[in-house]
Amino acid sequence: MTRFRTAFALLGSAAALTAGAVVPVQVAGAPPAAAADFQWVALGDSFTAGVIPAAGDVFEIPRDGCERTDRSYPQVIDRDLGSLFDLTNVSCGAATIENVTEMAQEPIGRHLPPLVEDPDYPFPAVPPQSAAVGPNTDVITVGVGGNTLGFGKLLTECPRLGSDTGGVGTPCKDALAATIPAKLNEVGQDYDRMLAVLHERAPHAKILTVGYPTIIPADTSKCRYDDPTQFGSITAGDLDWLRKGVLEPLNKVIEKSTGTQDSATFVNLYDSSKAHSVCDDGKWVEGFLTLPDQLSFVHPNAKGHRNAADHITAAMLNTLG
Repeated sequence: MTRFRTAFALLGSAAALTAGAVVPVQVAGAPPAAAADFQWVALGDSFTAGVIPAAGDVFEIPRDGCERTDRSYPQVIDRDLGSLFDLTNVSCGAATIENVTEMAQEPIGRHLPPLVEDPDYPFPAVPPQSAAVGPNTDVITVGVGGNTLGFGKLLTECPRLGSDTGGVGTPCKDALAATIPAKLNEVGQDYDRMLAVLHERAPHAKILTVGYPTIIPADTSKCRYDDPTQFGSITAGDLDWLRKGVLEPLNKVIEKSTGTQDSATFVNLYDSSKAHSVCDDGKWVEGFLTLPDQLSFVHPNAKGHRNAADHITAAMLNTLG
């Protein structure tokens, strides 16, 4: 990894993280790099791609339905460190782990009937994301797992089950908790398989697995029942269950799987975002709706992606150092 150490030295010994921005430190008098030194491939689902208007504008024309936005963390890092890393971003909204590993995906764009009809839907299938990875890939970032777990289904079912409760009880937990252990086991198995495939395709690459940020606060009394800018009609009890019984275990499964690969490092976004949940004033994740009328369906906004970019950038530089 001599090339890694040489290019890293041109930036200085670390990244300076200040006020939500990453500033590469360059040795005085060193000539600017004429071309990127390393090949970086960004893989993942909507928490990587951006998808929602609060995470920027879709920049690819014609659209392929994956809804990569210009303020998502891969694009933020690309603007910060584009002279060092040559980015290939194939992340895609609604991707499962298998869509990263070996299964083609039919992107949905913003087609969520009956709520939203996407005029460009349907979209042609896109290849498995791992097809973008090869022997010359130096760095891989991957943020995926929520769709394999079925978190989107939970976000649909839990409001429906809580709609007539007045915010009391745990109707979603009562109905669906028994299904979660098997889904977490599926995530773990699929994740192990994905990491093995990525290592096989790019044996010299450093792999950074990206966890999910805090979405639900520890104190769910912050969350207003029946507020569509938060979690709609999901009860406080079900929010507690979704946090402790679904989302936190999901991150633990991803971290555990990452630990089985010497070439992989887990990037924890959860701890740094604890004060910025959907129900906090300074939210980094939007609720079901972003005012005045944007469907967000619980996804990070630009501030959330900026935080992710800070931590992933630091991990990228530290890994290559």
